[in-house]
Amino acid sequence: MRDKLNEECGVFGVFGAAEAANLTYLGLHALQHRGQEAAGIVSSDGIHLHIQKDLGLVQDVFDVERLKKLPGESAIGHVRYGTAGGGGIKNAQPFAVDYGNQPIAVAHNGHLVNAEAIRRDLEKEGAIFFSSSDTEVVLHLIARESGEPADRIAAALQHVEGAFSFLFLTEKQLIGVRDPRGFRPLVLGRLKKGYVLASETCALSLIDAEFLREIQPGEMVIIDEEGVRSFHPFAPRAHARCIFEHVYFARPDSIVFGHSVYEARVNMGRELARQHPVEADLVIPVPDSGVPAAIGYSQESGIPFGMGLVRSHYVGRTFIEPTQSIRHFGVRLKLSALRGVLENKRIVVVDDSIVRGTTSRKIVKMLRAAGAREIHLRISSPPTTWPCYYGVDTPNRQELIAASHTEEEIARYVTADTLGYLGLEGLWRAVGSGDGAGYCDACFTGRYPVRFPNGEAHARHLKVVEG
Repeated sequence: MRDKLNEECGVFGVFGAAEAANLTYLGLHALQHRGQEAAGIVSSDGIHLHIQKDLGLVQDVFDVERLKKLPGESAIGHVRYGTAGGGGIKNAQPFAVDYGNQPIAVAHNGHLVNAEAIRRDLEKEGAIFFSSSDTEVVLHLIARESGEPADRIAAALQHVEGAFSFLFLTEKQLIGVRDPRGFRPLVLGRLKKGYVLASETCALSLIDAEFLREIQPGEMVIIDEEGVRSFHPFAPRAHARCIFEHVYFARPDSIVFGHSVYEARVNMGRELARQHPVEADLVIPVPDSGVPAAIGYSQESGIPFGMGLVRSHYVGRTFIEPTQSIRHFGVRLKLSALRGVLENKRIVVVDDSIVRGTTSRKIVKMLRAAGAREIHLRISSPPTTWPCYYGVDTPNRQELIAASHTEEEIARYVTADTLGYLGLEGLWRAVGSGDGAGYCDACFTGRYPVRFPNGEAHARHLKVVEG
């Protein structure tokens, strides 16, 4: 069933609030869509750091007893989908270490493109790593610097390249840092007592925190008993915010990069209807991520909106397959077609993206079996033709169907009557950027804003431009 670009990770931190670990638990629950492999929390009681983490969903990893082991009024948490370093408990975050009697914990959303090169150099000098995550490289770099924790962090991050939104926790401080290009989101909120940092605003809403502002690209914020202090320790770079946050990753009730995700997706649907009109009886989404764009398509085209597919919300990470094969079993486990809505109808099916095409093919066949007379597939993003190397787990280029097939060929493969993708300029308009300035759209264009070190395996796939 998994035929999407896989989620990145989510980070959440609290400073100066009673039951910080419980609030972090709730914040991670709101960010669960960003990673379902592992979850973890580190708290500080002002003297020591305390850690609990495991593989699984937030509600499975944490119970009352585990949260009791996380005392203090500050905490950071992480939900993970493995994008670098592989899976397993050893790569679950946050990481917590003690160097020179200075404990520090870190949670990271993103990917450091030069981490492997740095790691090789550190290992030659005798460094020993306990994980295969790129995040651990930063801890080794911090340990080699001197001064206060914030000074060490700022100095260490001068050596890394790529996408990062970091949260660091010491006994007395919560520190957030966003990379100079601003690939990944990070926001600041305020509680009645205390402050919050989170990947998305939806996590603030759940705990009744006031959204203050976005952490700016290249900004470091230090939160302690003195309040919030802001620094800009990095040289300015051209911004490259991930446009796929608006297409798929972020929750629709979040504000990301200054724009409502829901409104951006509705706008994508409107643009799609203008670019690829068709005579039809009904517009239906592939739930849940296709719903806002389908609403926009319906509003712009005047074709009625309906729910021809219903999603089960009780599908876990694993399930027992039948001993005899059932055609399209994985899709049917998650989606059901409504014959009474679809029968003898000409339908427009709106989805956010096509990666390999295998799931789209199964969905179209399911709709056809439920009686749909014509099926017109509309995708609210451009063709995905290049992998992401900035914190998103994507197939290699050979597995991306749009990298080697035309739209007509893809339409035949998925067995749709017609297929239409949103054009790149339409996507730019939908997110409020007429020319795409300030966004990274490398997964659609191959224009990568960060160079890889010479000799890295990924480099042969890249058509790199300077950021």
